[in-house]
Amino acid sequence: MWRFVIKRMAYGVFVLLGVSFFSFALVHLAGDPAVALLPLGTPPEQIESFRRQMGLDRPIAVQFLDYIADVVRGEFGLSLRHRENAMALVLERLPATLKLGAAAVALSVVASFPLGVLAAVYKGRWVDHAVRLAAVLCQATPGFWLGILLILLFGVRLGWFPVSGGEGWRSLVLPAIVVAAGPVGNLTRLLRSSVLESLVQDYVRTARSKGVPETAVVLRHALRNALIPFVTMLSMQIGHIVGGSVVAETVFAYPGMGRLAVQAITNRDLPVIQAFVLVQAAVIVAVNVALDVVYRVIGPRIRYE
Repeated sequence: MWRFVIKRMAYGVFVLLGVSFFSFALVHLAGDPAVALLPLGTPPEQIESFRRQMGLDRPIAVQFLDYIADVVRGEFGLSLRHRENAMALVLERLPATLKLGAAAVALSVVASFPLGVLAAVYKGRWVDHAVRLAAVLCQATPGFWLGILLILLFGVRLGWFPVSGGEGWRSLVLPAIVVAAGPVGNLTRLLRSSVLESLVQDYVRTARSKGVPETAVVLRHALRNALIPFVTMLSMQIGHIVGGSVVAETVFAYPGMGRLAVQAITNRDLPVIQAFVLVQAAVIVAVNVALDVVYRVIGPRIRYE
């Protein structure tokens, strides 16, 4: 197991290096970074001074090697707006984003698990149709619109939850619902299909012929094999959850690194943007490694080559 984990972590390092390369390349493919980062109408002498200050006047190869060295050290320079270490600013907001992401993942699993199983067990009945309709609505609803709707209903009219900030567990509820809505729809539909496929297998028919209660057949036999594609889909939803956190943090003024990234994009704060991209990629890689370990535990016959 440890050998497998180390190998997956090594793959993660190469992924982060690839992300760093594309992050550097996109900045320069968009044109002169100095012109793009400074406001319109900036005098040419100020642009040239800024270019020298940021090291943008050096050859591209030298800039790239220096950038990779900075990435390895976790140094992205000072924020152009806050005049503080860019990586420190992002890491300061990381715990809040991790709490929101964890709440969204937990909500996705808790909501999709019973819904998917119920839809499969009651296939073709009103329960199945209601669950499938709800899943499609979750997938189709834009996050920003859902966030505004939740603010108006549960924040302004009912006053149950705060509409901004990050103090206490109540401030996590509405943003977590926004982030989890899409994954709930995807996971529910996948789990329904997986359970239905498992229910027609020979080992399920054998269990039924032995007189095993239907509840035990579903939970003990069919559901365990259905969990393998469920965990696979959950790992694929991590990117959606991280991306959805940016929308939710902006709508609810939640103090996470996603909101910081939106502010950095608005202010053309390149060091903060680059630090955010790398930290976000590292979080996705770490979560996927953890889910790969879970994948091995629930499916011991599966081996990665």
